[in-house]
Amino acid sequence: MTDAASTGEAAVKSLGIGLIGTGFMGKCHALAYGSVKPVFGDVPDTRLEVLCDVPAEKASSFAEQFGFARATDDWKDLVADPKVDIVCITTPNKVHKEMAIAALEAGKHVHLEKPMALTLEDARAMLSVAERTGARTIVGYNYLHNPAISHARKLISDGAIGRIVHFRGMVDEDYQADPDLAWTWRATRADAGLGALGDLGCHLVSLAVALVGPVESLMAETRTVHQTRPVGDGSEERRPVENEDIASALLAFENGVHGVISTSRSAWGRKSYIALEVHGTEGMITFDQERMNELRLYQNRGPLAEQGYKTILTGPAHPPYGNFVPAPGHQLGFNDLKVIEVHEFLRAIAENRSPVPSFREALHFETVIHAIASSGEQGTRVGIR
Repeated sequence: MTDAASTGEAAVKSLGIGLIGTGFMGKCHALAYGSVKPVFGDVPDTRLEVLCDVPAEKASSFAEQFGFARATDDWKDLVADPKVDIVCITTPNKVHKEMAIAALEAGKHVHLEKPMALTLEDARAMLSVAERTGARTIVGYNYLHNPAISHARKLISDGAIGRIVHFRGMVDEDYQADPDLAWTWRATRADAGLGALGDLGCHLVSLAVALVGPVESLMAETRTVHQTRPVGDGSEERRPVENEDIASALLAFENGVHGVISTSRSAWGRKSYIALEVHGTEGMITFDQERMNELRLYQNRGPLAEQGYKTILTGPAHPPYGNFVPAPGHQLGFNDLKVIEVHEFLRAIAENRSPVPSFREALHFETVIHAIASSGEQGTRVGIR
């Protein structure tokens, strides 16, 4: 294959995949890169070349399970491997910057799980290297690739609900709701960075920006619900939680739209609850990720006695749903969204264009969540720069 930073569609014959990390998202990446060609067809061939994890025995076991040709316990060896063209980083947040920059400097394309980095300074440095090298980058905001969200964007663009005036959204889970849940690296700024904002809030911000536009300024509040956690199951010793469990913000978008968002990782009963509303002068669009194959639309049209929400069930009429299944109602799942994301990445590499969301778009999402954290600490409105 020719140099990764300068390939065009005709030059891309096959792309070698290197995967760092074998957890929830590592497995999701392995499934997606293995499925994208059968699902879409119009992408370069991919080869699952190298898998990295520690210890070496774990890497070897998962390499066999996921279908990778070989394994290593040293991510630097993976990055340097000449057969690897795309480096997928699905590791804890604190090592994102080092790994991504090393891969970019080695001429590799980078598929990075969010958040980009612990700090905005680190994220900006990563973007600078990506733009200097010309390598392609994409960040794992896979909810953006839901056909229901794509259709919502089309409805908004077509004026189906008139002029947009307001955005309202929540993203909640309950993985930190139990006060006796053991302390982990996610509770520290040095290892995780932000809390609920970095894990969950950034997804909601990505959807808000996709549907409404960039954010101009905001005012926020943040709270840590459980100030300490036991160092282990049943332990009397407890360690402090350094980042937020809950955050809420009032948003001002660049186009004048007003917004309200909130996120919590301590919301009992919520599993993958990303609920949003887009209010227009002639109607409203609503969406709930826990019912990810449905979009609800209200339009202020026709006789008042017959007005009401209608539920749009995604199907082949909502691309690229039909690439997975030819009938409506059979439904897509979380892992399918990653396949769509990988398709966007591989097509962008083949077409020598920037995929969405690249490091540049993702930096705006992360600028917003860090502004929420800053506003929560300062108690003042913060501009997005």
